[in-house]
Amino acid sequence: MTHWSRFSRPGLVVLSVFLLAPALSAQEIDLQGHRGARGLMPENTLPAFARALSIGVTTLELDLAVTRDNVVVVSHNPKLNREITRDKTGQWLPEDGAVIRQTDYRQLRQFDVGAINPDTRYAARFANQIAVAGTSIPTLDQVFDLVKRSGNKTVRFNIETKLYPGKPDLTPSPTAFVTAILNVIRAQKMSGRVTLQSFDWRSLQVSQKLAPEIPTAYLTVSQPWLDTLQPGRPGASPWLAGYDIDEFQQSEPHAIKAAGGRIWSPYHKEVTRKKVDLAHKLGLVVNVWTVNKPRRMEELITMGVDGIITDYPDRLRMVLQKRDLPVPTATPVE
Repeated sequence: MTHWSRFSRPGLVVLSVFLLAPALSAQEIDLQGHRGARGLMPENTLPAFARALSIGVTTLELDLAVTRDNVVVVSHNPKLNREITRDKTGQWLPEDGAVIRQTDYRQLRQFDVGAINPDTRYAARFANQIAVAGTSIPTLDQVFDLVKRSGNKTVRFNIETKLYPGKPDLTPSPTAFVTAILNVIRAQKMSGRVTLQSFDWRSLQVSQKLAPEIPTAYLTVSQPWLDTLQPGRPGASPWLAGYDIDEFQQSEPHAIKAAGGRIWSPYHKEVTRKKVDLAHKLGLVVNVWTVNKPRRMEELITMGVDGIITDYPDRLRMVLQKRDLPVPTATPVE
């Protein structure tokens, strides 16, 4: 039994795990390649997803946006990111560029996102990333097609909806965003291999109504650089779709359970063994982000997390092998 079997019959989760537990040979970790394999190849590009498949991952993690002509594309930012984008003349964008929602896909694909601007802090963080000149922003369809060419029939897709409650003009509405994504997923017959995740819980609530068969992963973070939970403040955070974390004694697992989520996906530095145990007691899967140091991977595995999202799937794979834990099959693909 893999941990994905927890998604089959919610009412029988505890019983099925209890009955099958003696047969489990080892802890199984969902090895998720963040933005494909951002530490190794240009983020959220076909080369990055191909590299992750070649290494061997359980899940490809990726971010989505929607163009003006309603094409679902893979991008972490709602605007063209100056740190990774060159125009058709090969020049780096001097500042963040066009809003993807206000740009047709034909225009978008003229930009090159196959490298990092060497004059940015981002370049220092990922100094060993291999550039692939001439790489354009892919569509979700193209990612699915790449996986089909690889012959991998089990790898999953952890798809993030990038919405911003305070900036509604940057993206479609939650309903329009999720509907566009579901149209692609269903046309590609990938519903059984997809998870939708988001910091903006509104989109997850929409997904649970429109596609209850698709698991939802609730992203959380409470840091100075991003605080979606906003504990201790009057009223609910705009990120949480009306749920107030203070009404749940600031317990993320309890809030997510109440919201109907199946997965808690917290910032890894905010995870404790007590919280992991609580999430499991509530029937939630725990997938943490974004973990790049092997020692921290070891600590989180010992805590009992179910999955780890990493920029370096090769490092996590080595950690799993060192601990004699199962690793996903590698499926090389061009």
